[in-house]
Amino acid sequence: MRFHVSLPVSLAAVAALTVCAGTCAVAQVTASPTAGNGAYISSDPLANVRYDNRFDASLGMAYDHMKAGPTLLQGSNLGGLDLSGAYWFSKHWAVEGSGRGYLGTSGAAPNDQNIEGPFVSEYFFTAGPEWLGPHNKHGAMLAHVLVGGVYGNFEQDLRGNSPSVVAFYNNQLAPAAIIGGHFDLNRSARWVFRITPDAVMTHYSINYGPKTSQFDVNFAISVGLEYKFKKKR
Repeated sequence: MRFHVSLPVSLAAVAALTVCAGTCAVAQVTASPTAGNGAYISSDPLANVRYDNRFDASLGMAYDHMKAGPTLLQGSNLGGLDLSGAYWFSKHWAVEGSGRGYLGTSGAAPNDQNIEGPFVSEYFFTAGPEWLGPHNKHGAMLAHVLVGGVYGNFEQDLRGNSPSVVAFYNNQLAPAAIIGGHFDLNRSARWVFRITPDAVMTHYSINYGPKTSQFDVNFAISVGLEYKFKKKR
């Protein structure tokens, strides 16, 4: 099993969220003028934050680190989108589904075909339990364990050559798991700023040479917005 999780990146994201949350917590109470006399009264945009919604959905810009082959020394830094949704059947537990697409270029093994930086992509479809952890009107921490599959496209830019030429995996549908969660910062009763760091596990194989398969664990993160629908449990 190969582990390529970038802990400094995830720690930096958590630290940035903590600083942001602290700053916003101080600034959440704003002032608005009253009619007529010019006096000001305080208003709190988070006063109606409740964790009793039935559905929510989020969309974020996503990053994923991966390796396109079992023996490659160079990794791939891919960008894409993370679309997720949840159905809450109690205050602390939900079923979450996530669809993610990542694409970019990858390093390749030395070869005699002058193939450098070929295009690769991954498409995840996973689902599993989601748990609401510590939370208040300012924000929340959530955890999830999602399982399903991933389609890896590794041969698109190889000019008809076998993936063995650049030490890539074959194009394939493979098992996948995503373990991590969300850091949410409430902006209103319905809108949430969301950061999602995850460990992403895939189990790709090759059908050339020794025909082996391999578990890879990599780091992924997305940043975007969540919307909580009005329907309550």
